[in-house]
Amino acid sequence: MRYSYYPGCSAHSTGLEYSLSTEATLHHLGVELDEIQGWNCCGASSAHALSHRLALTLPARNLALAQQAGGDLVIPCAACYSRMKGAEHVLRSNPEARAEIQADVGFEYNGQVRIRPLLAILYEDFGPDRIAAETRRPLSGLRVVPYYGCLLVRPPRVAEFDNPDDPHVMSGLLRAAGAEVMPWSHATDCCGAGLSLPRSDVVYRLVGRLAERAREAGADALVTACPLCQVNLEMRQPSAPRLPAFYFTELLGLAFDLPEASRWWPKHLIDPRPLLRSHNLAA
Repeated sequence: MRYSYYPGCSAHSTGLEYSLSTEATLHHLGVELDEIQGWNCCGASSAHALSHRLALTLPARNLALAQQAGGDLVIPCAACYSRMKGAEHVLRSNPEARAEIQADVGFEYNGQVRIRPLLAILYEDFGPDRIAAETRRPLSGLRVVPYYGCLLVRPPRVAEFDNPDDPHVMSGLLRAAGAEVMPWSHATDCCGAGLSLPRSDVVYRLVGRLAERAREAGADALVTACPLCQVNLEMRQPSAPRLPAFYFTELLGLAFDLPEASRWWPKHLIDPRPLLRSHNLAA
């Protein structure tokens, strides 16, 4: 299977372990990712605060490149997915804005590119049964809570993914890999990533509440699909015990017993190896 691929800026910096685990996990499943050539930053999370027009033309240019490449466009980052889907929504629903964007970018939008989050590819095109069949090292005893953040499923008429009030896709994949998914009600609460630098006091409070609720749910770790959320969750937890925040692709790769997995853990701000060792999941 082949997909067009938009990695996003974090894939080469703060979210490197997400990028590495995404490529390794999909390669294991027989997926070929064709990175769109000449892609640019989508503008998350500052462009929309500075220029509405720029916040549309930046992701629209990437859509133009994906349109040339053809095929479904896979986006691992929740923030990038949100910006791309936001631009797509305007292109589809606002003829006046579409004309301006097309003139700025220099393309004609045809609406044929399906923009899909990585979670959707794994859940819809492969499914929990395939994930379970590929699992060689079940995540038995590892208690986790799935954390989507506020961008991946909202607003629902734009995101068009999962249930915005009670999302289930990530839980289904993690259970298929053998993890114990703990019930909680904060999967789509905001972590405050957009305020991480200017208002760290607000972010410490939001992340602290998420970590506290995860501990109350009995979780050993949080699992996310957003580089902004992941670094925020690990960097802004205010007190011990601090919970690691995994990317879901890391845990799937671990369950598949991929040899590359051991190289992902040192990149975390909160070392997950003591937790993994306690469940005989890491050397």
